[in-house]
Amino acid sequence: MARKLTLRIGIDRYDRHFPFFDGTVKTPDWLELNVHQIGQSTMLRDGTDRHGRMLEGEYDVAEFSLSSFLIARNKGFPIIGIPIFPRRLFSMSQMWVHPDAPYHTPRDLVGKKVALSAFQTTLSLLARGDLKEVYDTPWEDIHWLLTSPEKIKITSKPGVKIDYIGNRQGLGEALARGDVDAFFLPHPPKSVSVGKTRARRLFADPRGEELNYFRKVGDYPIMHVIAIRSDLAAEHPGLARAIYDMFENARAITQSYYEDPNWSLLAWGLQDLEDERAAFGRDPWQNGFTANRETLERFIRYALDQCMIDKAFPSADLFVPETLDT
Repeated sequence: MARKLTLRIGIDRYDRHFPFFDGTVKTPDWLELNVHQIGQSTMLRDGTDRHGRMLEGEYDVAEFSLSSFLIARNKGFPIIGIPIFPRRLFSMSQMWVHPDAPYHTPRDLVGKKVALSAFQTTLSLLARGDLKEVYDTPWEDIHWLLTSPEKIKITSKPGVKIDYIGNRQGLGEALARGDVDAFFLPHPPKSVSVGKTRARRLFADPRGEELNYFRKVGDYPIMHVIAIRSDLAAEHPGLARAIYDMFENARAITQSYYEDPNWSLLAWGLQDLEDERAAFGRDPWQNGFTANRETLERFIRYALDQCMIDKAFPSADLFVPETLDT
């Protein structure tokens, strides 16, 4: 019997990844999975996170920040993509200001101090690009304050004011003191989430704003992509497509969970899902290269404008060729 190929996989435990952890995902008989639950910011003592551990060869396949992935591909790091996108977010719900602040639109933030995690996180890249292209608010006219170090070294755009302040968990207090005017984060500081310090979203109706964005731009923005070692994909033709099929199978299994109206802790979980599908008019989580090509090209455009990559390149260059017909 031929020896199975063992894949070391690093992913977070989202509902769409449950089948990888409970063994229900359909796996080719020539593959064996060694799956590790690891969040984006789960670090070793040396400070290496999931992305760094993937780049250092600890994983064969891993969930990877789209922005860092664009930088890594631009710099020639030995990874390539599979068009599976397990994490997505709109930027509008992630923009926070003090409740008493006179800020209600992106243009109100021109000349203000806005805190981010790192400059290159995907949410940061998306939010700045959306400010300029969707809200006619030049991101270059904002003073950016960073709370986390960069994953991959980048060069900032000339003339843009960027300072490192650290202390992400202290942003609630910094907002109250006026040391920062806003922060763009997918996970607000704990003091905000537990109500110890006050913050509100910039937009009065963020859900309505995001639906308008979806109808205008046409997508639910990608945050993460699945990356595979380039040498492994080249050495094993058909492997990348098999991985794509496994993630699609896991997503189909996950969707079946919601057929039970009490599967989720949310009392109206099934109704909320039905409302969401009706509002979007299609599946906003669709994987594959074809359905996401325009989104990827927009991210490449954003990254080039923000000097996170030094040249534009075709979106097809991001992925293993055998997956481009998805």
